Amino acid sequence: MSTTTAPSPGGIWKQSRSFDPAVRLLFLNQLTINLGFYMLMPYLAAHLADGLGMAAWAVGLVLGARNLSQQGMFLVGGALADRLGFKPLIVAGCALRTVGFGALAFAQSLPMLIAASLATGLAGALFNPAVRAYLAAEAGERRVEAFALFNTYYQAGILLGPLVGVALTGVSFRLTCVVAAVLFAGLTLVQLRHLPVRKEATVPAAAADGRERGQFRTVLANRVFWLFSLAMTGSYVLSFQVYLALPLAADSTTVTTVLFVVSALVALVGQLRITAWCKRRLSRERCLVLGLGLMGVAFLPPALLGGGRSLPGLLLCAALLAAANAVLYPFEMDTVVALSENRWVATHYGLYNTVCGIGITLGNLGTGVLLDLTGWSAVPWLTLCAVGLGCAAAMAALARGGRLAVRPAVRQSAARESPTGTG
Repeated sequence: MSTTTAPSPGGIWKQSRSFDPAVRLLFLNQLTINLGFYMLMPYLAAHLADGLGMAAWAVGLVLGARNLSQQGMFLVGGALADRLGFKPLIVAGCALRTVGFGALAFAQSLPMLIAASLATGLAGALFNPAVRAYLAAEAGERRVEAFALFNTYYQAGILLGPLVGVALTGVSFRLTCVVAAVLFAGLTLVQLRHLPVRKEATVPAAAADGRERGQFRTVLANRVFWLFSLAMTGSYVLSFQVYLALPLAADSTTVTTVLFVVSALVALVGQLRITAWCKRRLSRERCLVLGLGLMGVAFLPPALLGGGRSLPGLLLCAALLAAANAVLYPFEMDTVVALSENRWVATHYGLYNTVCGIGITLGNLGTGVLLDLTGWSAVPWLTLCAVGLGCAAAMAALARGGRLAVRPAVRQSAARESPTGTG
């Protein structure tokens, strides 16, 4: 089937059907996860501050607890997925998020709210690395195409979630929490019944007789993977500005909503076409460099137009960031598998998410300080542009050294593995 299928809903569905049922279920999984998450989380802060009358520091503590538990436990979640299997961690994560969202519906005290927030974050740390490793193993040689579709469903959830959430929250925030919890409960049951149990190809066979190095030692000693992760961290810092710098510059809930809609629509409409174009014309390494460079360039419009606060500049920035992410994401996920040499893939995804999560925290702190010092001049935007171009240069240096090349053994191994058993 041609990868140039038009990215209409029918085209997306037709291309999705070319994958086996397990991969299609993973697509549905991510759509539902993001739908449930984004129908609730954008409105949690307002519920805590206005509905429960909590102080700003307490609101920040509850929100920070979720982020800390998710980012801090990604490596553990990935390691458990490699050891125990992908399906158990996916199911456990969805079940735990059901509990967390259900608890948020009724929690009134700060300790209960923190506990519920920690549960929702830990849930993400359990299922995120497992889902990506399962998808990579199941898709085999079609990993790039699978991750392009995965990102399309991912963005659809981000687009639909807030729209459903604002309607439900208009009735009551408790209703929003209950509906989100029911979605995750349903997803848990569907995966228990229909997601196959996969014999993980990513656990080295030599581990059984003790000849394989320890799991964490293998992953942590992967120097090229560390360099790749550090270079890619800048892309996550820049992508996160859709949640930080752009909304602050917009200074309007309506404009912020428009920015989110534009970002999601660019990904939905453009992802498959962009991925097909990149596969035809560029190597995987050049796609990574191009995507990082485009992320940097995305911050030029706000720097050059209207002192950083003009609507056209902000819209162009959001659209270019989404296009850059569409270039990057499938090849980025494919590279993680390639650099893992098909060993402990979920653990590599977990470490990758942890490194990028730390980078986001530090990057947001730096961006905030820069905005406080320089205001809405061109300086913050040009600095973010420089981050993107610097990461692109670092990735180009890695590519020139041949360090990102896929070894033939990795591709052969991925092609030989097949799922076993049912669930």
